[in-house]
Amino acid sequence: MAAAVRAGLWHRGVISVTRRGSHSHSNTALKPQYDAIIIGAAYLQKGGLKTAVLERRHVLGGAAVSEEIIPGFLFSRASYLLSLLRPHIYQDLELKKHGLKVYMRDPYSFTPMLEDGVRGRPPPSLTLGADLAKTQKEIGKFSEKDAKVYPDFLSYLERLACAIHPLLDAPPVDIPGLTQGSLRKKISALRSLKPLVKSGLQLGKNIPDFYELVTAPVMKVLNRWFESEPLRATLATDSVIGANTSPNNPGSGYVLLHHVMGELEKEKGAWGYVEGGMGGVSQSIARSAQSLGADIFTNRVLIGQDGSAKGVVLTDGTEVHSKVVLSNATPYITFKQLTPQFVFFLYNLAVDKLPNFLAAPNSADGKPGPHHQCSIHLNCESVEVLEEAYREGQQGRPSSRPMIEMTIPSVLDPTLAPPGCHVVSLFIQFTPYLLEGRRAWTDEDRDRFADTAFDWVERYAPGFKKSIVGKDILTPADLERVFGLTGGNIFHGSMSLDQLYLARPLPSVADYRSPVKGLYLCGSGSHPGGGVMGAAGWNSALKVLADFKRL
Repeated sequence: MAAAVRAGLWHRGVISVTRRGSHSHSNTALKPQYDAIIIGAAYLQKGGLKTAVLERRHVLGGAAVSEEIIPGFLFSRASYLLSLLRPHIYQDLELKKHGLKVYMRDPYSFTPMLEDGVRGRPPPSLTLGADLAKTQKEIGKFSEKDAKVYPDFLSYLERLACAIHPLLDAPPVDIPGLTQGSLRKKISALRSLKPLVKSGLQLGKNIPDFYELVTAPVMKVLNRWFESEPLRATLATDSVIGANTSPNNPGSGYVLLHHVMGELEKEKGAWGYVEGGMGGVSQSIARSAQSLGADIFTNRVLIGQDGSAKGVVLTDGTEVHSKVVLSNATPYITFKQLTPQFVFFLYNLAVDKLPNFLAAPNSADGKPGPHHQCSIHLNCESVEVLEEAYREGQQGRPSSRPMIEMTIPSVLDPTLAPPGCHVVSLFIQFTPYLLEGRRAWTDEDRDRFADTAFDWVERYAPGFKKSIVGKDILTPADLERVFGLTGGNIFHGSMSLDQLYLARPLPSVADYRSPVKGLYLCGSGSHPGGGVMGAAGWNSALKVLADFKRL
């Protein structure tokens, strides 16, 4: 769910460069002057600009990386599921041709319960999948009424999600262009209204439904549709995953919509695992660029005496000059660290056997069951459990009963772990960036909270703790330090209504042009927001190419 924290790849007219200390794919000598330098992403649309691509770490891919942290186990260390990569980016870059392979998940959601089963049966659980009849049968265990209306609910979400696709693939409306300058400029800026008009026409009579969903607490909508608590709580997880919000907070409905508006292999709203981990996305993007000559460096923005961006400074002190610089880092990193001057835990675990859930016991042969490939929702039996976890986080305390999303990608992808073993990711909310008293996390705090999380998993799947043979624990501060995710926020900034569309990340820079002349934003901190892979890069390209004509 949460997870995809990368933009797309600038792909045409890319120039190969090599330098000692850089991550390189060729032996071409370093070029001192480029038309454009892009930090953390690489997708130069058909403009013919000489382009250099730069990365923050030694590992290619920002937060969409695969790392062998524990010998023999390959982890999607931060971003762990794929869905929101825009289809036209997927096609333009020929990512399948360049090695991207995706494992579709069906079923895709599993919510086990802790309550005792009846007459010796396992505890109840809720499994959702692409087979609508099977899903309705699952929901019917809790409510026949909910089972009956569930297909209508899916259609309702799809109508709203599809209607906003035109907004994802275009920059926000050009307000300065419409209100300032010559008449010719104003007329030209009218074209920026086209995606907004197209979305409005597509929504049609559904505009009131759209407005309600994106502004209301998601529970206002879910309570109207459904009566069973397990279904409401399971659906509500998508309204808070990766976000510092509650299902009862205004705007949580948009977070839900954000998580269902993607597609994978032409299947609307689907999420899947990438072979070899999420680094497979970044590697395929890199190979697409490599076929045209891309290279990767570590960097800092070089500011000229006139206050404009002039290129980057590499970690070895080398200056590489360019006419413009595009940053895919968070807005905070871009302006506070690259220029001179609440959230979650993520556990990556190596285990020597599959989790054995009380609600769905493993088979005698130990082979994975259908539920093992799902996003597995723990402590999600009721919305009140989610709400209490959120309240504790807001008070500066790690949740005593945290919301846990477990994924086991090695169930479908055997390349990730040795035979019989598996990699497990636990995405855990809610945990504050700073603890009570505004103090930083200590190793003791981190270990204590890890024990809390493992104890809860153990209650659903006895024997889980003993199966752990290695672990990588990432606090919000670790995510900031390792991946540059400010505050540990996977979306590069809040997905609240005050930071969307014309206000993302701020009204003054919503058109991707930063206050620093020649420095552009192209990451998840820009419209359309976190996880929508490639969209911000695509949209910022339109601005760069338009401006480049005037340079």
